Amino acid sequence: MQQKDTIDAFGAASLIAFSLLLAFNQVVIKVTNEGFQPVFFAGIRSAGAVICILIWMRIRGLPLRIPIDTIPAALLIGVVFSVEFICLFMALDLTTVTRTSVIFYSMPVWLGLAAHFLIPGERLTAVKSVGLLLAFAGVSWAILDRTGAEGEASLQGDLYALAAAFGWAGIALCAKATKLKAVRAEVQLFYQVLISAPILLLAALFFGPFLRDPQAIHYAGLIFQIVVIVSFGFILWLWLLSIYPAASVASFSFLSPVFGVFLGWLLLDEALVPSIFGSLLLVALGIVLINRAPAR
Repeated sequence: MQQKDTIDAFGAASLIAFSLLLAFNQVVIKVTNEGFQPVFFAGIRSAGAVICILIWMRIRGLPLRIPIDTIPAALLIGVVFSVEFICLFMALDLTTVTRTSVIFYSMPVWLGLAAHFLIPGERLTAVKSVGLLLAFAGVSWAILDRTGAEGEASLQGDLYALAAAFGWAGIALCAKATKLKAVRAEVQLFYQVLISAPILLLAALFFGPFLRDPQAIHYAGLIFQIVVIVSFGFILWLWLLSIYPAASVASFSFLSPVFGVFLGWLLLDEALVPSIFGSLLLVALGIVLINRAPAR
């Protein structure tokens, strides 16, 4: 399919579906955590994704080798990938999907702030700065307002979600500000899961028993994570980026926290309190402004 200057109906439908998939992914992680220790679960997911992505790359005839001078950056992005998913899986073990969605999907905000200082040509404009402030206020509100935060919602889990958002932004920075930017995104993903698998499995030794009475639904969740999310999902995202403008694709990211809050309520019966709606609105507005294309 040829490149397009604007998002058409197919692109909009695909991006909405992808945002919904990412939101549903958090529900899957939370449910699967009931059968597996979170960090062990993340490690097995990375190990399985290595096989899936390797098969995909062999079918496409894509080379795995990277230049020697990019190896340090590949190691760094693998470590950051590990930290991100330790934090995300622990967040979903300790707090609710609704709270995690609001906090974790604030990633574009932290990426925009870091890029202002680290990546030439990506400085914050006045509009983006307003978006940053709005989203920062939304995240702060979600973490500090403990109304309705009894039960599974915990401050520790919220802070894990925030650390995971920082880790996600760190991965994007590694991909854009190091020599990895010359490497195909599929190859970057392969090295992320390849390096993270042993790190996560080793880290899992410090988080308790690996198994928590896993049932069929938990094994299904693990397979879904490996095949649909890490492999197919990311490849779909790359394909959409190859067709549509990056800024337009990124602007749909505000839908993921919206869908995440809704699915947490619908599928897990999580409480919806006014502070969640308020913080969600601020974060979503902030993401839209951060991703807003500059005036021509």
